[in-house]
Amino acid sequence: MLFRSHLHNGRSIIGKAVSKDGYHFKVDAKPFLVPAKKGIFAEYEEFGVEDLRINPLENTFYLTYSAYSRYGVRIMLAKTDDFESIERIAPISQADMRNLVLFPEKIGGKYVRLDRPHTQILPWSIWISYSNDLIYWGNSKVIIKPVQYHWDESKVGPGSPPVKTEQGWLHIFHGVFMTMSGAVYRLGAALHDLHDPAHVIGVVDNWILQPEAPWEVSGYVHNVVFTFGTVPEEDGTLKIYWGGADTVMCVGTANIKELIELCINSSRSSL
Repeated sequence: MLFRSHLHNGRSIIGKAVSKDGYHFKVDAKPFLVPAKKGIFAEYEEFGVEDLRINPLENTFYLTYSAYSRYGVRIMLAKTDDFESIERIAPISQADMRNLVLFPEKIGGKYVRLDRPHTQILPWSIWISYSNDLIYWGNSKVIIKPVQYHWDESKVGPGSPPVKTEQGWLHIFHGVFMTMSGAVYRLGAALHDLHDPAHVIGVVDNWILQPEAPWEVSGYVHNVVFTFGTVPEEDGTLKIYWGGADTVMCVGTANIKELIELCINSSRSSL
C-alpha cells in the first residue's frame, strides 16, 4: 500500500505499508516517495506529492501521482519493480489535472488512461486519453459526467485502475455532492467496453459506498470515502481500499458479479 502522509509543515509525501493478507499492514519507518530535489520533477513537486495510484502494466508497476507546485497540480509518471527503488519517467499532464489511472494492458495497440481535469467550463468529469508511449497523450474525450442533483452532481473522478472482467472493465470511481455543511465524497461503479473503453456500458445509478463509520464522517476532511486501489481475488470478490476522512486507510469487499449486474441493470446515463 502506498499512501499519502503529511509532514508537520503540511506538505504531502507518500508512505508504504506491507501486508500478507491485504488486511493487516505494517508501515515502513521511512517515506517511499518525497518531492524531488533537482530537475524538472523538483520544479513541479516543490509543494508535495499525493493521490498516488499503483498501475500494474507490462510486468512492472507504473505509479501515477499528483505533484503540487506554484504552477498548480499536474500528474507525474514513475515506475517500480520492487517497491524499493523508484524510476521517475516524465510529467504526463499539464496543470491542472488529478486522479489519473492506467488500464492494465494496451487496448487496440494503445495505452489508455482515465483522468479528471480541473475546469470551470464544465462540471469536473472523467476523461479518456490514448498514447503510444505513456508520455504523450491525445484523442481525449469526456466519457462520464456528473448528474444534476444526484449523489455525484459536483464532480466525478477516476478511483482505482480498471479491473478486467468477461463483461468489461470494472472501474470504481468517486463522486461528490455539496451539502449545506460541505462536500460528501462517495464511491460509484462503472463498466467500460473491453475493446472500446470510451464506450461506457453502464454507470450504477446509486452510490456503492458512502461515509458512515465515525472515521469516515469525522477527520482531517469530513465525510470522505476516496478510493485509489482495488484487488480482485480468485473467489470473485473485490477488495476495495479507500481513505476515510483523509485520516485513515480502510478496506472492504464487494462481489464482482454483483457490481457488474448493477452497472448493467441499474444504470444511469454516463453523459
